[in-house]
Amino acid sequence: WLIPIILFFGFLRFLKSSRFKGMLGEAFVRVTAWFFLPGRTYLRFHNVTLPTSDGTTQIDHIFVSRFGIFVVETKNMKGWIFGEEHEKQWTQKFVNKSFAFQNPLHQNYKHVKTLDTLLPVRPKTIHSVVVFVGDSTFKSPLPANVTHGKDYIKYITSFQKKVLSNAQVHKARTTIQSN
Repeated sequence: WLIPIILFFGFLRFLKSSRFKGMLGEAFVRVTAWFFLPGRTYLRFHNVTLPTSDGTTQIDHIFVSRFGIFVVETKNMKGWIFGEEHEKQWTQKFVNKSFAFQNPLHQNYKHVKTLDTLLPVRPKTIHSVVVFVGDSTFKSPLPANVTHGKDYIKYITSFQKKVLSNAQVHKARTTIQSN
């Protein structure tokens, strides 16, 4: 009986871990993209690890289309979120506690730059998107590319001008898949 009890409590601990919450947030983005971003228009890549000059970087989601390449960082958080676009740290606040965390725009900047070096496209065709899921509320004005819930779909689909050729989309797909 001891082993099942240990496994049960270990499983409960995993369910409360930040790793599990991150997986849930990424699953939310994956599922909503499947329902709301047409597969013929937007190629989807999830949990992508790409080489960098100092090792590798892990990107939650990449959506490639004729309208651009969208690099999505997911944050599954609760509480009030405070932060400014250019600050290094943002704050997650509860009634009695506050926690600092890395500005996700800065985190996603590395992802965007990694794709910029790998893909033969103009840098301004690669867009950073941050998606907060969970029971969080923004308490600071944030740029349009920081979204909550499925609002990231509206942001991505707001790009209506075709900026990539079919050949560039194909090249982006094969490059991402091969790396």
